[in-house]
Amino acid sequence: MPLWKIAWRSIQHRSLASALTAFSMGLGVALVVAVIVIYGVLNQTFMRSAQGYDIVVGPPKGSPLEVVLGAVFYSGYLSDTIPYDYFRQLETGRYSPEVETAIPIALGDHIFGMPVIATAPKYFTKLKYLEKYNYTFSSGGNMSADSDFEAVLGYTAAKKAKLKAGDKFKPTLAKHIPSKEFPEPDSFTVAGILDPTGTPNDQAFFINIEGFFIMNDHLPKSALNDVMSKRQTEDKGTEAGGKRISAVLVLTKVQDIKPTVTKDERGMETVNIERLESQKFDPATMSLADRLVQDLDVQVAKPAYEITRLFEMIVGKIQIVLIIFAVLVIFVAGIGMMVSIYNSMNERRQEIAIMRALGAKRATVMSIILLESILLSLGGGLIGMVIGHGLLIGIGPIIASAVMVVVNPFHFQPMELALIPGLLVLASLVGYLPAVIAYRTDVAQSLNP
Repeated sequence: MPLWKIAWRSIQHRSLASALTAFSMGLGVALVVAVIVIYGVLNQTFMRSAQGYDIVVGPPKGSPLEVVLGAVFYSGYLSDTIPYDYFRQLETGRYSPEVETAIPIALGDHIFGMPVIATAPKYFTKLKYLEKYNYTFSSGGNMSADSDFEAVLGYTAAKKAKLKAGDKFKPTLAKHIPSKEFPEPDSFTVAGILDPTGTPNDQAFFINIEGFFIMNDHLPKSALNDVMSKRQTEDKGTEAGGKRISAVLVLTKVQDIKPTVTKDERGMETVNIERLESQKFDPATMSLADRLVQDLDVQVAKPAYEITRLFEMIVGKIQIVLIIFAVLVIFVAGIGMMVSIYNSMNERRQEIAIMRALGAKRATVMSIILLESILLSLGGGLIGMVIGHGLLIGIGPIIASAVMVVVNPFHFQPMELALIPGLLVLASLVGYLPAVIAYRTDVAQSLNP
């Protein structure tokens, strides 16, 4: 009979004690798994969600991190706004040669517990999510630039609000006081519902920014355009028609590529791809950012940098502390396992002596005890992984509500695999002492009644 089967039958013989020992080990593993998965999902989602654009132009008050969290992840509110004309200058004005795409963002209130974001329809055609994916719709389509009161809903937002394409809703974007001249504007119509993206956009209501301005300024679009055309200049303090937004998402421009052909000493041609002076504008150089800060009353935040700094300074340290506590729980469970197996040795002396009398070597008996410890550890690890991912089913909605990030309870992190060799090492250590006792069992003495 294989040694592992003998070890397994020994575990079954002490089923209650073995189950409790494995369960205590599983609790520590569950905590480690939950921390690893949550940190991995948050890190991946925050980092990749912040890479659809290079910089975020926001109000001067507050911190760059506040700008990124508000404009990119809709977590909290920005402390101030910037003139809408700044977006125009980035889109078609003096800064446009270095800008591939500029997207205006205006943060509204919450509806059904989810954020309302005013933006332009090109948000869903010019930007990608998670670095490389285009936005697609589970029903309906993108809002039209010609329809002021259309909206796009994130997948989760639509489910929670029980809305579908063609339905109407009324967000509370500002304190609108209806009058005879400017009555209550129409409700927003859901033009489309996004497919799941795994980003904060899943839980957001996106409305046409023109409808946002109408509700805030109490003016129809034609009147706003008239005011804007009269007042629009490129001066620092100009505000187009009094319109203000929260931030501008900026994707910088990729320059043309210039190929050159050179010949070596044998006359063989080699094609060298040389990019122009700036193939892609690097925010780290701060050339465009410096001019924006100097010319306009704004601050320029780099999402990737701010999120990396957040995770390194705060979230990463919290993860380390939690993992240390989880490892301590596993270590205590390991000691409990050692005590359990050690205490059972007195009851098993005769059993071990019989095995020795039937021809089992000392090393064989020692291996059986070590295998018991390993099976209990791996069994506890498996239980812990199931419990850890199960915990995420309950914790996931809380995280989603707090930071607008969906945590999939079935998401697997490669780092979880590191638990297997760790448990094997721990099992070998805690099983060594009982195994040595089994190794040293005196056959003659143990067979005496």
